Amino acid sequence: MVIVPMKQFLFAALAAILFSGVAYAQGGAPSANPVSDTIREMLESGSKNLAASAELMPAEKYTFHPTPAQWTFAQLMVHVVQTNVALCSAIGGTPTPPPATPTDKDAKDAIVKAVKDSFDTCRAALANVTDSQVGAAVPMGRGQTSRARLMIVIAADWADHYSTAAGYLRLNGILPPTAQPKK
Repeated sequence: MVIVPMKQFLFAALAAILFSGVAYAQGGAPSANPVSDTIREMLESGSKNLAASAELMPAEKYTFHPTPAQWTFAQLMVHVVQTNVALCSAIGGTPTPPPATPTDKDAKDAIVKAVKDSFDTCRAALANVTDSQVGAAVPMGRGQTSRARLMIVIAADWADHYSTAAGYLRLNGILPPTAQPKK
């Protein structure tokens, strides 16, 4: 798993919190759970962009990777599924579902469905999280960590994975979802 450097993530998190403050100043109601609500907003953005990236890449390009050391596009999408399921299951306090994860050898349709389903896992896990719960210890791997840490890591992963997917799309002459012309 690639993790965004902490300074970059903290800057992005601060910008998101400040933006929500600007929205409040413009007439919005304050959130009782600004951190959890911001992560849920980031979930929707990450879900939309990563699912659309998976759909935009042609099936014959799922084996594309810019260099031999980099993952193929299919491997990247499978990794998105794996991290979503593992981290969001831990955030929600539910055991990780049995491995139904696709492999990079599966058909594009199966991978796209798995990406979308993994974001449903995250939606369910984050649906009822409140800011009063983010400091709680949750099981992860062989130990425990805070729910807040996992929420920050998964949000950073969505941005990192989308950035990588967008680069792969552009290298194949395809505009990524956020660069698509407005309809």
